[in-house]
Amino acid sequence: MPAWLHTLPATVHNVPVWVQTAFLLTLSNVFMTFAWYGHLKGLQSKAWFVAAAISWGIAFFEYLLQVPANRIGATALTLPQLKIMQEVITLLVFVPFVVLYMKQPVKLDYLWAGLCMLGAVYFIFRS
Repeated sequence: MPAWLHTLPATVHNVPVWVQTAFLLTLSNVFMTFAWYGHLKGLQSKAWFVAAAISWGIAFFEYLLQVPANRIGATALTLPQLKIMQEVITLLVFVPFVVLYMKQPVKLDYLWAGLCMLGAVYFIFRS
């Protein structure tokens, strides 16, 4: 176990690595999604560099979660497994963001994309 993990509370050590990783990556993705796309709703009237500066500020918090998530995940998962987990979580965060926050209509293609991601999860995590 990496030395920096010893600074976490003991209860965290009892949680499976994949759960810790998925939790942190989910939180990270919420910040990432708002950093990448949130400005399209609320900052359309601002100059692009204002939106970029605000997005960088939001992305800072994304990295504060994403970097530890990947370090924790790398203790038990392969890099391809981490990447597929990240992509699935991205889709799970992005679809509600698009529908609830950006007020875009739900499309059947979201289901098909999700099924493709489930296939990727199967193939990358099978023994």
